[in-house]
Amino acid sequence: MKGKSVVTLDDLSTGQIRELLHKAEYIDSHRREVAHTCDGRVIATLFYEPSTRTRLSFETAMLRLGGQVIGFAGSQLASVTKGESIADTLKTVSNYVDVVAIRHPKEGAALVASQASSVPVINAGDGGHMHPTQTLADLATLQSRFGRITDLTVGLCGDLTFGRTVHSLIETLCRFGNVRFVLISPNELTTPQYVLDRINATASCSYVEVRDLASVMGDLDVLYMTRVQKERFFNEDDYLRLRDTYILDEEKMALAKPDMAVLHPLPRVNEIAVEVDDDPRAAYFEQVKNGMLMRMALESSVVGDELPGYEEFANKEVLA
Repeated sequence: MKGKSVVTLDDLSTGQIRELLHKAEYIDSHRREVAHTCDGRVIATLFYEPSTRTRLSFETAMLRLGGQVIGFAGSQLASVTKGESIADTLKTVSNYVDVVAIRHPKEGAALVASQASSVPVINAGDGGHMHPTQTLADLATLQSRFGRITDLTVGLCGDLTFGRTVHSLIETLCRFGNVRFVLISPNELTTPQYVLDRINATASCSYVEVRDLASVMGDLDVLYMTRVQKERFFNEDDYLRLRDTYILDEEKMALAKPDMAVLHPLPRVNEIAVEVDDDPRAAYFEQVKNGMLMRMALESSVVGDELPGYEEFANKEVLA
């Protein structure tokens, strides 16, 4: 993976994804041993739109590996205000650093950045398109909760139209196969056809679309909640009308399996009641930790630094 940019998870084979999951587990149990893995390395976090959690996670990942961080948060702090293109920014910044994490409101921005950069670029979210490291955090959470990322019934609830984390997770799980998807949304926020086509193209995966969350709670191994994203709406009235469509509370949790896991890419608004936080099935803050661990695994891999004491995952898979 040395020198590789990650714009979407299609840039990684299923074997490489499993390797990252394995590395993240190793890092979690060997924090002290890996603390100098990336000594002398620098990451640039170029965040053209706000995202506190994702930016801090990328930065903390490099700091915990012994590296350093430069960057900006908000396009008003960047030379884009002077008219500089993304390509020129990357051609410049890649002279300073070993790896770049970029977040941008326009779809395709990360691909442009990767083509212009002389160092690996990791997509930290581009518009409503892809958010590959969030999906890695999701996979790591499934792995830690169930010991597997296949043979699961996964419910995805809320904004399934604009939720890039949902699209990315579905597409990636389809690559591994043997997943049943339950797509829970109002009529206005249903899953795009190209995502449904991806499920249909995978013989071992299937889906159903439903409107009522409570009616399927007992079937789910995983419930992936999403917020209705105000920034993706052109009409505020539509946003306000749909925002409170699905709210997960103790009453609905009582219908769920005892070992179901609740995931959420965060930030939440009000779609998960605070009372659910104390339920052992709530895995969304665990996801945050897993996201940092997966970014540690990814950053060290693309710069080519080996984790001290780490042995490669034995179960190598063919490229997929």
